[in-house]
Amino acid sequence: MPELYVVTGAGPVGWTVAEQLAGQGKQVRILTRSGSGPVHPLINRMPIDVSDPARLVEAFRGAAAVFHCIHGSAYTAEAWRKELPQAEEAVLTAAGEAGAVVVFPESLYSYSRPDTVMAEDSPREAEGGKRGVRTALLKARAASATNTVSVVAADFFGPRVRSSHAGERMVPAVLAGKRVLVIGSADQPRSFTYVPDLAAAMIRAAQTPSAWNRVWHAPTGPALTQRQLAAAFTEAGKVPAPKIGAVPGWLLRAMGLFSAGTRELAEMLYQFERPFVMDSRASEAGLGLRPTPLPEAAAATVAWWRAQD
Repeated sequence: MPELYVVTGAGPVGWTVAEQLAGQGKQVRILTRSGSGPVHPLINRMPIDVSDPARLVEAFRGAAAVFHCIHGSAYTAEAWRKELPQAEEAVLTAAGEAGAVVVFPESLYSYSRPDTVMAEDSPREAEGGKRGVRTALLKARAASATNTVSVVAADFFGPRVRSSHAGERMVPAVLAGKRVLVIGSADQPRSFTYVPDLAAAMIRAAQTPSAWNRVWHAPTGPALTQRQLAAAFTEAGKVPAPKIGAVPGWLLRAMGLFSAGTRELAEMLYQFERPFVMDSRASEAGLGLRPTPLPEAAAATVAWWRAQD
């Protein structure tokens, strides 16, 4: 029988992890409330609410690893504090009973000094809001008796990535020849992670016991400005270059006085008004992986968006 892996969630990360595992000939069990996920002979889509500990124990039985790819119901610190610690505790407990390592996709939010290049050994002690929630989650994983791996990525782009600054806010506008409106600055360097590279790193770490119980960085190419990333999609799509505009931080902060959603976005403006760069070289060497070249990643992203039309 093929080795069994469990994936919770069928968003862009969970979906891609499941597809890559099945491509390696692994048996995959993907858990979502709706029973959604990729269609493949080796993928068993199970309608399970992962907040039910009893169902988790049953679903994790026999698994070599669990990829926990579910996030909060809303992009707010309140929702994250209410939902994420409890969900992760249930997953860690059930995976521990099954003897499975738990692999988490992680963000750059917890880094204490985002104004410097963030590496695997950089301090992760950020406090307050969504940043503080991510710090607390990493500490809980480190304290757990269950083996864990956290793989950090920058903002996503790639197939199936919609809710992202390099997703539905950018690619469809580029392909339609419309003005692209970014937040903060179009010309500050920042890191962007191609989702298939994140999935590959999560799988490699899960299959490498010596990589467990630490934080890795997903292979991520050189920092780009939002203008440069839009240009990569322009070239891949063979369309005219769009006009690029930017919503200044002061305007978002002012709008946040009246809009909770905008206020949550404004909290993260530091990522867009100054350089926001991660370094993945140590993880690339440790995991034996390299980021996908930008032209290839941009072409795959454009092809997926065009297929949606």
